[in-house]
This record gives sequence, structure tokens and C-alpha cells, in this order.
Amino acid sequence: MAAVSDNSQAQHPAFYAVVVMLIIMAVGPIALMFVNSFKLDVDIISGTSGLLFLPTIQNYETALCDVLPYELDHLDFCALKFGGAFINSLIIALVSTFFTLVIGCMAAYALVRFRFMGRDTASGTTLMVRMVPPAVLLVPVFGLWNNEFCISKTSWLGEIIRDNFGGRGDVCLAGTHSGIILIYIAMNLPFVIWILQSFIVQVPRQLEEAARMDGAGPFQVFFKVVLPLIKPGLAAAAIFTFRIAWNEYLLASALSDRDTKTVPILIVNNMSEFNVEWGVIMATGMLLAIPPIIFTLFASRQIITGMTAGAVKG
Repeated sequence: MAAVSDNSQAQHPAFYAVVVMLIIMAVGPIALMFVNSFKLDVDIISGTSGLLFLPTIQNYETALCDVLPYELDHLDFCALKFGGAFINSLIIALVSTFFTLVIGCMAAYALVRFRFMGRDTASGTTLMVRMVPPAVLLVPVFGLWNNEFCISKTSWLGEIIRDNFGGRGDVCLAGTHSGIILIYIAMNLPFVIWILQSFIVQVPRQLEEAARMDGAGPFQVFFKVVLPLIKPGLAAAAIFTFRIAWNEYLLASALSDRDTKTVPILIVNNMSEFNVEWGVIMATGMLLAIPPIIFTLFASRQIITGMTAGAVKG
């Protein structure tokens, strides 16, 4: 009977073959990009060196030329401003993630706990709004950010901004960090509301009622009782929001300018019709992947902590 049980529980060899193929498909492109980031363009294009090549950090030096404390012998002019683009991406991703979580968790709590006309319609509409492709928003947002939401250069506020920060025309949302952050908040907010509703529903009402009986106000109940219990949901929503804001290209390319461009825009701009620096692109791609990995690992700890918080020893 034991032999029969062992044979019945053994996995088919095809199962392991599929698992290995999935691992190769997931890790293979990253490993290839990592290896090519240490190659010269001639080695990448020729494709004959394989794993036998002389590694070099020249591509990383070229990508980080604007932040390195020393001058590069192989580079006459630092055209790739990765440091500035990295700071822009970090500011936009972190700020948009923070405000999306703050607004999203409050909206989700209101939709779950409060009763008002149109609550079910508003709850169901949140996910439908997230299904709208970003490409559909490109033209209207570009027009609004460049024409409607502008401070006239003839107004007193426009003159103050122009005198202190420069600029010749009207002060608009396009080309600013605020403009990109606002559209990212609006784009990710429906999904954050939808995913946090499922976590807030699981919070027992008795805990909130007990806190109110102890004299806690509405905000104290929300911040001290509800938020600690939905940490896994907040972490999952934060991972989603940060990765979208960090990797988004289409809207950022239309709304940013020279001073606010992000890393994905920098990578695409490094490609031209006559010259493609594959080694620098691979090195920039590896640097681009570091912050989401760190952020995901940090947020994943909150998910694990929340999942095991209610475990008791038997």
C-alpha cells in the first residue's frame, strides 16, 4: 500500500519539464541582459563570444557618467543623464504610490463601511475605469495638461513662478512632476480601491465598535484599528502601484520634458536610427530593475507578516 501511495503521489516527468521551461522563460531574459551589460557592443552584435568574453564595466560607467566622481577616458561628452532621470523616476513613483494608497484606502473604507446612494454602482465602476487603456487617455490628458490646467503668464502667480523658476510661457501641468504624478494617481486609484475593499470587508466590525466604546474617534478607528489589519493589502497595492509608475512610458513620454523625463524614456531616447548602444541599454535596464526589486522585497515582508500575524501555536 505504501508503494502504491508513493507512486500515486509522484509527479509526471512532464510536470518538471514544464516547470523548468517556465523558469527559463522567466529568468532567461534577465540573465541574458545581465551578461550582455558587461559586453562591448561589438561582442553583443557579433554573437560569437557567448560566455567567453572579457567583462567590462564600461557600459555602467557610460550610463552613470553624470554621477561618477571621475572622468571617463572613453567618453568625451556625457549625453546620458541617468542620475537625473533616476531621481525623477524615484520621486514620481514614490509620491504617486503614497498618495494613491492614502486616497485609495480611505475611499475603499467609505465604500465598504458607509451606506449611501449609488454605493454599489461606484464600487463596481472602479474596476471598469481601470480597464481603460492608457493610450486612450494620452490625447485628452495632453490637451488638458497643456491648455486647461495652466496658470497664465500675465497673472500675479505666473509672474512669481516665472521670476523665481524661469520659463517664458504659461505655467502648465505638462512637463512637471506634479502633472505626471496626478495622472498616475488617477490611473492606479481604481485598482487600489478595488483590491483594498476585499481586505477591509474581512476586518470584523466588532473591533471598530469596541474602539468607539473606548472613546476612539473615526480617524483613530481607521488609522489604529483598520490600517494595521490590512497591511498585506496595502503592501500588495503598493507593489502594483510602484511598478506601474516606475515602468510606465507612454504617458510619461507625452507629459515630461528635458528636466522631468524618467528612466524608461531615457532608455528609448538612447536608441536612434543609425546607432544603438546595446551594451549601455542593457546596463541601464539592469539599473532600472533594482528599485522595483528592493521595493517588492520590502513590501513582501509586510504581506508575510500580515498573513502570519493571526497564527497561534497548537
